[in-house]
Amino acid sequence: MENSVSCNSRYELGSISGFVMVLTMTFVACAGLAFDGGRMIAARAEATDAAENAARAGAQQVTSLRSGSPRIDEKSAITAAHQFLKSIGITGAATADENSVTVTTNIKVPMTLLGLFGVRDKSVSSVRSAQPFTSP
Repeated sequence: MENSVSCNSRYELGSISGFVMVLTMTFVACAGLAFDGGRMIAARAEATDAAENAARAGAQQVTSLRSGSPRIDEKSAITAAHQFLKSIGITGAATADENSVTVTTNIKVPMTLLGLFGVRDKSVSSVRSAQPFTSP
């Protein structure tokens, strides 16, 4: 009877290591989703904040206040938005017309743990606009 138990256990040697390997990979993948997913959410918030503030900086470039018909100086607005983005180290593009400034930001997020599973870097972008406020 003892020989049959040892004979069976001899065939099962290493079967637990496959299970542990699969379980470990599952835990690392879940940790990667939590870690890298959190970094993507933080990058999206940063991109949105940068786009909003750059658009506000551009929208402050108002001309013709004394004439009663304030307009945005388009060239100055785009320059101000780009200078703001450059000062915080974020890439983006700005467009302006006489009524509003629109800024698009883009942040590249490298995948740390999910990179082990072949997931490449992801980009997060945000588009925000601002208009100058004139009191009635």
